[in-house]
Order: sequence, then C-alpha cells, then structure tokens
Amino acid sequence: MTRDISGPSRSTAFSAALSRFWSSRPDLLRSGLLTVAAVAVGALGWSGEPLLLPIAMLFPALWALAPSRVGAVLVSAGYFLAASHGLPKGVANFYSSGFGAGIALWIGAALAFVLVHAIMWTSRQGAGRAGRYLLAAVLMSVPPFGIVGWAHPITAAGIVFPGWGWWGLAAAAIGLLAMMTRFWPIVILTFGGLWIMSAANWTGPTVPEGWIGVDTGFGGRQDVYANYEQQLETVALVRDAAAKGHAVVVLPEGAAGIWTHTVERLWRDALTDVDATVITGAIVVADSGYDNVIMGISADTTAVLYRQRMPVPVSMWQPWLSLTGGGGGAKAHFFANPVFDFAGLRIAPLICYEQLLIWPVLQALPHAPEVIVAPGNGWWTADTGIVANQMSAAKAWAQLFDHPLVIATNL
Repeated sequence: MTRDISGPSRSTAFSAALSRFWSSRPDLLRSGLLTVAAVAVGALGWSGEPLLLPIAMLFPALWALAPSRVGAVLVSAGYFLAASHGLPKGVANFYSSGFGAGIALWIGAALAFVLVHAIMWTSRQGAGRAGRYLLAAVLMSVPPFGIVGWAHPITAAGIVFPGWGWWGLAAAAIGLLAMMTRFWPIVILTFGGLWIMSAANWTGPTVPEGWIGVDTGFGGRQDVYANYEQQLETVALVRDAAAKGHAVVVLPEGAAGIWTHTVERLWRDALTDVDATVITGAIVVADSGYDNVIMGISADTTAVLYRQRMPVPVSMWQPWLSLTGGGGGAKAHFFANPVFDFAGLRIAPLICYEQLLIWPVLQALPHAPEVIVAPGNGWWTADTGIVANQMSAAKAWAQLFDHPLVIATNL
C-alpha cells in the first residue's frame, strides 16, 4: 500500500528537505547569501512602486533563516540600508552639502533597526522566535524606535489584502509571524498568490468627489518658506481648481509658509469670491520652536486643523536644543490629534515623513476616518525615491481600509 503525502504532509516534507539542505551550508556562506537577498528585497520592495511593496514581506523569513546573531545583523542592515538608500542624497540636497552628513544619518537611522533585530534574534525556532519577531515589529512601530521605523514589512498589508481592513492587518501580521516557523514556504506561496490577484485588479485609491490634491513645483531651500510671489501663485492654483468645480483643494506641506495675520488676510481676501475651501500646510511659530500644521481656510474662517505628530528628525525635529536652552526646532505631538473633521468628513492626516511610519496611521484608523490626506514637501528629495516610497505607503494604507486618498506634494 502506498502512502499519500499530498497536502500538508507534502509541504512539510518539502520544508524539511529545504531546511536540511540549508543547514548543511557553512554559516558564512549562508549569512552572505541572505544579506544579498535582503539588499534585493529592501531595494525592490521600497522602489517607489506600490505593487512591489509585498516583496518587503520576505524580510522576516530572511531574518529568521540567519544562522547566527551576526548573520541577523548583516541581514537587517542590508535590508534597511537598501530600503532607505535615497537618504544620503536627500540630506545632501537639504543641507546643500556633500554626502558625509547624509551617510552619517543613513547609518544612524539603520542602527536602531539593526539593534532591535539583533537583540530579538534567537536560534530557537517556532513560537519563541515568532514572539521575538513580534516584539521587534512592535518596537519598530512606536516611539522611540518607531521614530525611524521606515520600511516596515506590515506596510504591504494593503497590497496583499486590499479592503480587508483590520482583518487584513491581522492576516498580514500572522503571516509574518508564521515565517518564523518551518511553514514559511507555504506562507510565501500564499502571500504570493494573493499579491498576484491584487495586482491583477489594482486600481489604486479613489479621491472624494469634489476634492483635488494640487501638486506644486516651487522647489525650496533650507529654512526658506513661501514668499509673497509664491503665495500669489498658490492662490492662483486654488482659484483655477475651484473654477473647474472642485469644492475642497488640498495643497502640499508648508504651501502657505509661515502663518501670520498678514498671510491670513491675503488668503481670506483671495477666497472671497471662490466657492471652495482649502486644506494647506503651514508653519505656526511659537516661543520655543514651531508647529508644522495643516490649516483649513475659507473666506469666512481659518483654523489649525492638525499639528504634526512626527516631523522629520534632525532637519526639523531637534529635541536636543531644549537641553542647551535653545529653540527653533519643530515640535513633535507624538500621539495628539490623530484625526480632524473638515467639509463634513473625518480626515486622517499624514504629513510627509509620517507616511513612512506605522503608529500615525494606526492611531488614526480606530477613529473611523473617511479620507486620508497626505500632503508632502519633497523638494529636497530630487534624484531619490523618497517621495515615491511615501506615496506607496500612503496608497497601501488607503487600499487596506478602502479609504479615499488625497495626495499633494511640492517638488
């Protein structure tokens, strides 16, 4: 009598054979191959194309397959550095300098990711390893480590499970944890099949009726904000959008510059005969620094709708200034104001850098937002994929919960 090894038994036998083959390779060779694979996964998954995001979900399997803690360090570093490879160029653009500062910040940001994954790695397979990866994933999702928690594999949940909402997030998390077990080949094949189905039917997030995100090409410089001429050009863009029938116009981060009474009068006067309201980024100066905000503007009123929870570290958020008695940096309102109401809808705001992180969007979603608004200011990202990766992440979250998405970026 022959034994039927179909179904789970065949999959288990394949996994066991693969494990025996892999374990017979020298540790150095395995670590090297895994690191090369991690670099490829980071570069492809975070290439700026939303449909390629699920490739990043292979990282946990590579991390789990590392033969030693040193191997886990190499895999983690390879993945993160490849995923964020545009940072040195972006920092050089921002500071109008060489690549030295950019490389230092690039490596510094990677250290947090590598440290967490190095400490959490264990040679024990099964539930122990899964629990440790879960802790690593959570640590990289919330402050303090989550402040540089870019390239998180869970971001791809919306591409693999579009419209599934919290169930999709849970399914993605369980799948990532299952990659810590001998069933990882089955998980990868399952995710791959769902990914192909999603890609075949991909349409991208919708925009609410009557809304429009207006991109601008004003460029920028460090510590330089919208001057009078730029304000007039931006007003003209709003008036043009309103003339085409758009009732809500979303502008990029910082589009209104430093918010003063003079700027307020300019905008309210400009909208007197315009049947539209505006959501725009601006800077509100305070005694000990400034807030990067989203303003709501109409002919009748203006209001601060949102204060950014996580400005860009170093270039904007500079908490060390308070230790020296200095000021001037952007304030971080870590867990404040996750949503706001505007034009009859509840909005989940994600300003620029926040689009790459995990807790800002997950904090907003329990409040049942109806639209995700994602303004950005990417003038300093020329010749990098940073803005494209931000947009990919925002689109993935919008797809996961089937929410409309409005993006507006200054380049």
